[in-house]
Formats: sequence, structure tokens, C-alpha cells
Amino acid sequence: MSTQLGFIFDAEACIGCKACEIACRNENKTSGNVLWRRVTEVSPGYFLSISCNHCSSPECFRVCPEHAFTKRHDGIVLIDSLLCNGCGICVSACPFEAPQYNFETHKVTKCQMCYPRQDKGEPPACVEACSTGGLRIANLEQFFDPNTVQTIDDFPDIRITHPSIAFYPVKSKERHFINK
Repeated sequence: MSTQLGFIFDAEACIGCKACEIACRNENKTSGNVLWRRVTEVSPGYFLSISCNHCSSPECFRVCPEHAFTKRHDGIVLIDSLLCNGCGICVSACPFEAPQYNFETHKVTKCQMCYPRQDKGEPPACVEACSTGGLRIANLEQFFDPNTVQTIDDFPDIRITHPSIAFYPVKSKERHFINK
């Protein structure tokens, strides 16, 4: 049985609090210019939380002249900082802007899906921090929910890389807020 870990993102549940973004930064001690997970408002009241999607066919892996990328047995895509020469080709190649150039180290880094936490049976920091359940993780080889889709509005083209993510899309274009 094969494994491809991936994120499940519920666009309806995400409230744009950025707890996932902050948890990622705290867990991984990333420098100021490096955001392995980003939350952006794509339309009024709707947000997209995006990081490396540990793609089935990662462009970063394909274009790296130093062969610094590897794919674990569970589908997590890693970069070896000792092999990275900082050329940035992978940064340009990724449609999700996942590889991030670190100006302090002059190397590229990226989300590694908190594999040290997962190896201990814990969820990634971003998933654990999501209080609405808008961000989860699953083995996409076994996950099936007819309510999910492969892509949503404002998500980059998936045809080349086949990202390991599933979405619960926005059900209504109008979001109602309670004024206090």
C-alpha cells in the first residue's frame, strides 16, 4: 500500500487567523524573510493557507542542478541544505512559491511537513495550531471524500506538479459575519 501524505484544506473553515503560519515559523525557527506557510485573503472574508504541497511530481526536485531534493517513503519532499548551492532555480520553478531563499544562509529552505513531529506520532505544527479544523493532514492514497476537489479558485495550476492537497471548497461566495 502506498503513502502520499498531503494537506486537506477547508476554505469554508479558514478564518484567516494565521495561527498555522505563526506555528510553522515558531516550530521551524525560520528567519524573517522565510514563510514556509502563508495565509492570504483571496476574496473578502475568504482565505487560502498554502505551503509546500509535497507534490507527486515536484518541479523543485526536477530542476535542482545539485539534486538536493529527495522524496521520503511517505511522500514528504525534503531539501538537503548541504547539497543546496543557493542558485534559486527551484524557487522560480515552483508554482506554489514553496521553496524560500534564505538571505541569511544563502540557501533554499522549504516546508518539510514537520516530519520530525510526524515521526513521533504528532501532527505538523500548522495542523495542530488550526483551531477551526480548516487544515488537516491525511494519506491521500487512502483519503476519499466526495465533497473535496483537487483545486479551488486562486490556487496555482496543478497540472504539472500534481500537488498533494485536497480542498473543501467555499460553498457560498457570501460570508456572513456577526457584528458585535
